[in-house]
Amino acid sequence: MTISRKDIEKVAVLARIKVDDEQVAALEKDLGNILDLVDQLGAADTDSVEPMAHPLDAVQRLRPDVVTETNQREAFQAIAPATEDGLYLVPRVIE
Repeated sequence: MTISRKDIEKVAVLARIKVDDEQVAALEKDLGNILDLVDQLGAADTDSVEPMAHPLDAVQRLRPDVVTETNQREAFQAIAPATEDGLYLVPRVIE
């Protein structure tokens, strides 16, 4: 796939960057090489490759699922402005 001088100038306008004429020529070559590489990657046969969740097949170490704090519900509800049947009462905000 090739990229034209017009395409580069349009992208430069959209990105709001100034590109000189010699930079346009260099960008045309560099972006052409990048697009060629993308075409090569797209042509690779990946039908027999199983998708992976992570490229390194890393496993997340998890902490043990144990309770580390004591239940302080009664203490918190004792200092709350209003509670009823173990629930916090709040002012109505929607009529």
